[in-house]
Amino acid sequence: MATTDFEGASFSPDEKKILFSSNGSGIFNAYSVPVKGGTPTPLTQSKTDSTFAVSYFPKDERILYTRDQGGNENSHLYVRGLDGKEKDLTPGDNLKALFAGWKEDDGSAFYVLSNERDARFFDLYKYGAKTYERTLLYQNEGNYMVAGISRDEKWIALGKAQTTADSDIYLYDVAKKEHKHITAHEGIANHSVSEFDPDSTALYFLTDEGSEFSRVVRYVLATGKQEEVERANWDILYTSFSKKGTYRVTAINEDGHTVIRLHNMKAGKQVVLPQIPEGGITSVSFAPSEKRMAFYHVGDRSPSNLYVYEFATGKATRLTHALNPEIDPEDLVDTQVVRFKSFDGLEIPNILFKPHQATPENKSPAIVWVHGGPGGQTRKSYSAMLQYLTNHGYVVLGINNRGSSGYGKTFFTADDQKHGREPLRDCVEAKKYLASLPYVDGSRIGIAGGSYGGYMALAALAFHPDTFNVGVDIFGVSNWLRTLQGMPADWEAFRAALYQEMGDPVKQEQMLKDISPLFHAAKIQKPLLVIQGANDPRVLQAESDDIVAAVKKNNVPVEYVVFPDEGHGFTKTKNEVEAGSRMLQFLDRYLKGSSPAPAN
Repeated sequence: MATTDFEGASFSPDEKKILFSSNGSGIFNAYSVPVKGGTPTPLTQSKTDSTFAVSYFPKDERILYTRDQGGNENSHLYVRGLDGKEKDLTPGDNLKALFAGWKEDDGSAFYVLSNERDARFFDLYKYGAKTYERTLLYQNEGNYMVAGISRDEKWIALGKAQTTADSDIYLYDVAKKEHKHITAHEGIANHSVSEFDPDSTALYFLTDEGSEFSRVVRYVLATGKQEEVERANWDILYTSFSKKGTYRVTAINEDGHTVIRLHNMKAGKQVVLPQIPEGGITSVSFAPSEKRMAFYHVGDRSPSNLYVYEFATGKATRLTHALNPEIDPEDLVDTQVVRFKSFDGLEIPNILFKPHQATPENKSPAIVWVHGGPGGQTRKSYSAMLQYLTNHGYVVLGINNRGSSGYGKTFFTADDQKHGREPLRDCVEAKKYLASLPYVDGSRIGIAGGSYGGYMALAALAFHPDTFNVGVDIFGVSNWLRTLQGMPADWEAFRAALYQEMGDPVKQEQMLKDISPLFHAAKIQKPLLVIQGANDPRVLQAESDDIVAAVKKNNVPVEYVVFPDEGHGFTKTKNEVEAGSRMLQFLDRYLKGSSPAPAN
């Protein structure tokens, strides 16, 4: 759990340094590191709230970064001046601000989204890079998501969600102040903005219209013509350009892991990427000169590390060391992609973690691990939490139950309005699959997860009370009525889509009560661990308070951990370590049956 996390990459104007975020101090701060390698230099010193680096300024070494307050997700955008002093560029209470890119042609300005005018909608502002004076570019009255600005500032690309699987793109003509719908379609189809090309002649976007998986399409601004650019046998996650347009990078979600394609647009061919063992490349970003790029490399036994790659020499230089030096990678495990047939014959993909010590002669207890969402995905990657549990002798099956992303549109929509039923039955079948493995003790299998996965853990204990031996709920929903009614105001653009997915709290009140574990807590008879962040704006602490109180009435062992300085997830190492150790103690006591009760 003491693994260091690294995120993001932005080249300094002279391209001699890279800006990134790291929790090496125990909390995220902004750092820089020489492109030739060396010791990272901290640029921010927060000890209370996580700080995430955004970008160097194009012409000097000022930096932009974001920070919220104790995990409440009301992030502000800050600048660190050349004198090291900090300035909040988006001051005010109860607002959220998001960086939306640079004016790439000359670096004279940058764009910011803010919901200060109306908590429900994000407006687009342009900030001067020298003075920080701002002008309003687009006032969002139509429940859109601002998703891109052309470099000539003539066009703004907007997204609009109908459901979680059906969405559209609109183009806003800045001069005429007119919206144009460019993705009219029949049936269910998802459309998402990638970005405008560097010459402001076309908008690149992703769509799965007429197919199971998303592909890249370009919309020619002058004519309205749409042209397919790139496709794969899996979902394309994103595509983006280098500053001058020499390169375009595409990421593909190939059976739970990321595959990168790098295109040289001028040469008309793909670039061969550096081959680094034990994993794959993710998160590519280009230097302004296009002479080099930064990327992250991650593997099952290797956390994300930052590299810089020189195009002229083909040399990749590693800049960070994420794995705790006390850990031998050989003690960690490689994951496997495994599949089983569910109750109705639907094939369910999973990521399996098998402990080295698990054998038919030494059978291990197991955990069905459910991802967040709905609509998330457990992927082949480094997971400190899951490697930790595996290292201590637990087989972990990261289930991608129906409704998970990455396996086609039909699979993704198969859970709509069916939560607590068919997707949950996939988890029950996962238990049967685990029990069929020769090295798993089928009499000792639990279920755990975070967010939506936490809900699934609670639902499993309530609706299938005899299936699992224990449950672990990490900031999960217990009462869908309250969560859907009380979702953050800035989620307004997703409200209708989420209602379509989960249910409408006004029109479908009884259905939501039927699938909410809180209203069926009397059925829970197995030990339960609940972990919650006090500042969580998505799943309020009341969700966990109530389910803990209700289950305790059943005289069932219940352990409850609340972190006063966290929100929806962990951003502080000490909390992540405590949550992991409490989970292990709980599982050892109630699933493995070998640990004394934790001290209160």
